[in-house]
Amino acid sequence: MVNRRDMLSRCGLGIGALALQDLLVQTGQVQAAERDSGHQRRAGVNPLLPRAPHFAARAKRVIHIFANGGPSHVDTFDPKPALERYAGQPMPGQTPKTERKTGALYPSPFRFRRYGESGMEISELFPHTAQHADELCVIRSMHADVPNHEPSLLLMNTGEARQVRPSMGAWLTYGLGTENQNLPAFVAMCPGGYPIQESQNWQAGFLPGIFQGTYVDTKHVQVEKLIEYVQNQRMSTTEQRRQLDLIQRLNRQHQAARDQDPQLESRIQSFELAYRMQSTAMDVFDVSCEPQYVLDAYGPGVQARQLLMARRLLEHGVRYVQVWHGKGQPWDSHDDLEPRHRQLAGECDQGIGALLTDLKQRGMLEDTLVIWGGEFGRTPTVELPKKGSNQGKINGRDHNHWGFTMWLAGGGVRGGTVHGATDEFGFKAIEDRMHVHDLHATLLHLLGFDHERFTYRWAGRDYRLTDVHGRVVHDLLA
Repeated sequence: MVNRRDMLSRCGLGIGALALQDLLVQTGQVQAAERDSGHQRRAGVNPLLPRAPHFAARAKRVIHIFANGGPSHVDTFDPKPALERYAGQPMPGQTPKTERKTGALYPSPFRFRRYGESGMEISELFPHTAQHADELCVIRSMHADVPNHEPSLLLMNTGEARQVRPSMGAWLTYGLGTENQNLPAFVAMCPGGYPIQESQNWQAGFLPGIFQGTYVDTKHVQVEKLIEYVQNQRMSTTEQRRQLDLIQRLNRQHQAARDQDPQLESRIQSFELAYRMQSTAMDVFDVSCEPQYVLDAYGPGVQARQLLMARRLLEHGVRYVQVWHGKGQPWDSHDDLEPRHRQLAGECDQGIGALLTDLKQRGMLEDTLVIWGGEFGRTPTVELPKKGSNQGKINGRDHNHWGFTMWLAGGGVRGGTVHGATDEFGFKAIEDRMHVHDLHATLLHLLGFDHERFTYRWAGRDYRLTDVHGRVVHDLLA
């Protein structure tokens, strides 16, 4: 027999335990524990609730500006005066192997000048971005594995060049969740359709599907076209909610009979997110409500508009925004490098400069990590004509994975600095070399994660973004 005092005591403790569990779920601590133990999350628990990283983070959100196709580092952020001195001559020594045959050294058609207190050298192609030289951390010693678009795109975005793996944005949203439950945690914007490797660039891989990037075709201006079916023209919100509740009850029954399949859980959560987006997406993606001086600062065109959208998404709690540039006309300048690079830089430079100014004025740059770069660089030697690779013009550069440049800004990076160096001509990284795995390890560190502990158990093995490689480059940290 249990007396009244014992019964009330036990019930009280039980109610307290239930309340504590609910509080831990709401604050994300339960999900964080499940994440760090590698366990699958429980059915019915929102996987996008905000969670704490391993340690105090310098950055809590990311804008990744992806220069699709491989911009030439020796024409943008890595000046090489030796190319002018030895123009038209063969490169001394053994030329590194590239995808196509190249010839003599080809000097940059663009002038470089120094900017900011740091005196950083930047090409005339990026005068607006250059005004933020003292916020930029330029990495001139990047290197990848192969000189081909497909594997290099996957390596940069997922840390793996061949197999299906989660993208950087998917990993981050798995680890941190989102601060706005009415929007996706990870948004990928690419005007005019998918780039090479399509949605694999923002895939969830073996992570639950809810962490995959949500694609937005930014060639459209109207929100209804940017996001298909964002509004239901036939049913009220109340009617939709009743319909969705019925569907979700059926889905839960279906899931319970299938051992709580995580892919079914992802579909259930996607239905909920799609419903909630109706109340927020219309406002966030409509940049016309911005003051005219802000629109003027970003400038005209698709790139300016999607950079402004990126800032608005981050303001509303989205965790990771990838902005693609160069889908229809990529930075892949096998010929006519001068007019093509000039056009592409003209499309994005003003918007990038305005974005950095905007983030700084709003107090967001200090905890927003901005990344710019492509999947590799380009050769300092001119590409020779070959059927299918160019139009017989000897005025472009081939792919170059041996050495290239990326830059970071905000989010705890050391501004006004240049890390590493390529050789005299810009062909290979030779000083403080930094592989893509090292970049990922460093980015995760800025976001509060130990890249060796940040894992997900799948097929009997603990996987991570950096695979079995990567090191944090502390010289990049402020």
